Amino acid sequence: MDNKAPASNTADKMKSVKSAWDAAPAGPKKDAALKHYQAAEKAQIAKNDSDCNRELDAAKKALV
Repeated sequence: MDNKAPASNTADKMKSVKSAWDAAPAGPKKDAALKHYQAAEKAQIAKNDSDCNRELDAAKKALV
């Protein structure tokens, strides 16, 4: 069960960042966040949680 915890946390973080991105107004910050989000999706597919989390953090930071 511990093996699924990081993936679950990553999936929750993906949903959270996606929601924040959806609610953000159009502009350069949203565009930058999208690039990081797309990189996070690729990392998630590759089962690389550390890269995925790093990209999600960068996406959140880009939206601020």
